[in-house]
Amino acid sequence: MARAHLLAAWELARPDGLIEPLAEHHGLLGGMLEAAIKPAWPDDFRRIIDITYRFSAGWRRVHNPATGDDVADNLTTTEFATCMLAARGWSNAEIAAHMGISPNTVKGYVSAALRKLGITRRRDLSRFMLS
Repeated sequence: MARAHLLAAWELARPDGLIEPLAEHHGLLGGMLEAAIKPAWPDDFRRIIDITYRFSAGWRRVHNPATGDDVADNLTTTEFATCMLAARGWSNAEIAAHMGISPNTVKGYVSAALRKLGITRRRDLSRFMLS
């Protein structure tokens, strides 16, 4: 259902170029942009990711209000989206199905994020993700 709502919003926003809100909420959309927008509109998806990087450059330097820890500002947007779901207890298979990628790709994103964050356990991701 959420994917259908995203596509409906996309159909309204795309003709007028109003894609900034999608980019600003990329991480919170949990990979739906990769699954729903990227395959059919790769050029628009690249524009969204460019906006996302500009927007998130400062946004992810805030503190997680639940823990006081820094939010992960050195992750790519896809690593961040993947880790948001992993931190909420989603399995690699569930994340893969949601994002339209393979479980091995999810594993790669999560592993890269763990290295960047200097942690070894997946369950420690929640310290770095916004609640």
